[in-house]
This record gives sequence, C-alpha cells and structure tokens, in this order.
Amino acid sequence: MSLEALLPILLPKAIAWGEEKAKDVIARGRELLPAELLIARRVGVQYPERIRLLLTKQIPFPEDPQLAEVARRLGLFFTEMNGLTLGYAIIVRQGCLSSRLLSHECRHVYQYEQAGGIANFLKEYLQSVVQFGYYNSPFEQDARAHEIEWIGP
Repeated sequence: MSLEALLPILLPKAIAWGEEKAKDVIARGRELLPAELLIARRVGVQYPERIRLLLTKQIPFPEDPQLAEVARRLGLFFTEMNGLTLGYAIIVRQGCLSSRLLSHECRHVYQYEQAGGIANFLKEYLQSVVQFGYYNSPFEQDARAHEIEWIGP
C-alpha cells in the first residue's frame, strides 16, 4: 500500500502517540533556561514559557508496528535523530543540546502553534514528508532556515 493511502489510516495512531509522548515530556521535562527562552522567542514561539525540554538517551520510537514501518518509510529514523518536538514538548538526545538544535526544535514549536496543536500539525507535517521527503519538507526547510548558532546581547 502506498504511503499516501496509509497516511489517513495511520494518522490517528500517530496523533495519539504524539500526544502521549508530549504529556510525558510536559510532566517530566524542565523549563527552558533564560538563554533558551531567548532562542525560542527569536524563532517566533509565542509562548516559550510553555515549552518543556527532556534530555534522554534515545528519541522514542513508535511501538505500533504499522506506525514504526511508516516512520521508517518516510525516512524518520528516530534512533539517528538528535531532537523531536511534539507541541510544547521537546526531546533532545543527551549530549546533543546546542543553540542550533534548540532553535530548530523551537521553530517546530512555532509551527505547532501556527497549526493549532499536535493533531493539525502532524496531519500537515506528515503529508509534506510524504510529498517532498523528510529533508525537503517545507517544515524542515523552515526550521533549518531559523537555526541560530549563537545568542549574543
């Protein structure tokens, strides 16, 4: 079955997975530090104080076999990812946090805000990855365009 045909079937599972992981990060993650709040504001986040950051050994991968297979087919290699954003929840692999990665992930927070939440964002985001590929997705291009190397005065 094509990815285009699978997406509407698996989207509810992807949304449920994303919302569950986001709740966990919101409960266990830390608030952004002052310099990190500045990064979030600079990339357009409206409510940076809502963001929670969780450092973890590995980015969580969907447990559902169908969802995991579609993620692989879309090029979403969670074991190789350094960061993942789900609404106001940012997960970063331990040892990988930098202003560049944080600004990229915070830009995704901005995109979630613009979309109106996890469900709306994932629908648009996954459709764009199916259409353009992960690297060429307009969401990823936008996040890369807003990466900040250093925050100064």
